[in-house]
Amino acid sequence: MAAKKILNFGAGPAKLPQEVLQKVQRELIDYHGEGISILEMSHRSKTYAGINDGAQQKLRLLLNIPENFKILFLQGGGTGQFASVPLNLIGKTGKADYIVTGNWSRLAAKEAEQYGKVNYVLPETKTFIGPPPKDQWKFTPDASYVYICDNETVYGVEYPEVPDTNGVPLVADMSSNFLTRTIDFSKYGAIFAGAQKNVGPAGVTIVIIREDLLNNALPVCPTVLNYTIMARDNSLHNTPPVFSIYVMDLVFNWIKSQGGLKEMNRRSQVKSGLIYDTMIATKGFYSCPVNKSSRSRINIPFRIVPADVAKQAELEEKFLAGAEDLGMIQLKGHRSVGGIRASLYNAVGVEDVQALADYMTNFYETASK
Repeated sequence: MAAKKILNFGAGPAKLPQEVLQKVQRELIDYHGEGISILEMSHRSKTYAGINDGAQQKLRLLLNIPENFKILFLQGGGTGQFASVPLNLIGKTGKADYIVTGNWSRLAAKEAEQYGKVNYVLPETKTFIGPPPKDQWKFTPDASYVYICDNETVYGVEYPEVPDTNGVPLVADMSSNFLTRTIDFSKYGAIFAGAQKNVGPAGVTIVIIREDLLNNALPVCPTVLNYTIMARDNSLHNTPPVFSIYVMDLVFNWIKSQGGLKEMNRRSQVKSGLIYDTMIATKGFYSCPVNKSSRSRINIPFRIVPADVAKQAELEEKFLAGAEDLGMIQLKGHRSVGGIRASLYNAVGVEDVQALADYMTNFYETASK
């Protein structure tokens, strides 16, 4: 009996390309005839040095990263970078601007408050539906940097354009939309991304930082979080997450083979369009709370809004159970907001999202009878 196909809409760790997983499987026991697994290989070996350097070069080509930016492969996830960013960058003036648009930028700002003065650019809110009009933004002229989360996975808020910071270095957490579209590096000082959304398995975090922002770490900055030391040592100061970087390198190959970032962005537009168009077609039965201009292409939270509001929780549970029966997993919304959430990362195919859109339509038609 054939196994049921699983359609993974998880927010992370997320789906990986099938071709990549198959290659990992083939190479796992004996990496390229060396007689040992990549899991057993020294990070000081020539073989791993080739993987490390090759992954950096592939990423530089995919994103067209200028030569005056360093690429680092670090550990600690996005949460580790909430501390690393201020530890490395806030020392210039002791101040930083944080644009809080959701859960992850809010947590990053709270972490940064341990290391300097944090200015909250936007009015405080508990409802994240997109940034307010720009006349409500309040920047600090002498901030060391401005911080954003480019795509908030919990609330589904994504920046449609890069904020203008008036020359202050912009730092962006791109963990959940990294490698889904091109990046204009002239507008950024640093970018970071945990791998477990679009790039590979959990364990490695990519940092891309402009060289002139190095050498500013606070005296209390731990060595393992120090961008300058890690850049000097080519991300090999200590043992890196070898396996995660190896898989990430294969994902870079896959993205290139699929048509690069232009194609990834096209697919993201198609996939998100299928879900948002289904919401429109079902006449408000499904509702996304985010302002249309700030709706994410990658993480789409939504609620079921029946005529009898008292039945919302019951219908959402029924929706999730029915989806799981069809092999559609990890659609439950984040525990802090509830509801339903579809994460449409690069490895999630258009056909997978079409199946979800069809299910949404069928569920609506059945519930409306």
